[in-house]
Amino acid sequence: MKAQETKELTPAEEQVMQAIWSIKQGFANEIVSAIEPPKPAYNTILTVVRILEKKGYVGHTTFNKSNRYYPLVSRDDYSSQILGKMARNYFGSSFRDMVSFLVDKKAVTLEDLEALTKELEK
Repeated sequence: MKAQETKELTPAEEQVMQAIWSIKQGFANEIVSAIEPPKPAYNTILTVVRILEKKGYVGHTTFNKSNRYYPLVSRDDYSSQILGKMARNYFGSSFRDMVSFLVDKKAVTLEDLEALTKELEK
């Protein structure tokens, strides 16, 4: 299932999704452990997980009284969605203009561009 573009993630939701993506699937305590300090409170993280379920980003399987959570949207799909939205909203849908902007801001080096060129040539 893919998340709808209108359901953008907040910073707290992205933080929890990063943890879920990194562990692939896990129980609440494993999600909490995967979040870098300073960590939100345990109950806050669980509230965010429930919101992510409602938004269609996370699913769960129940074992006895515990839920094991897993992503319904891959990190790649979410990254593509966010980068596409950024290109549309700020660079006239041009990834070339977006990369050019990053080069101008020195966020991308010549070495980075050479490595990307090699990837494209494969």
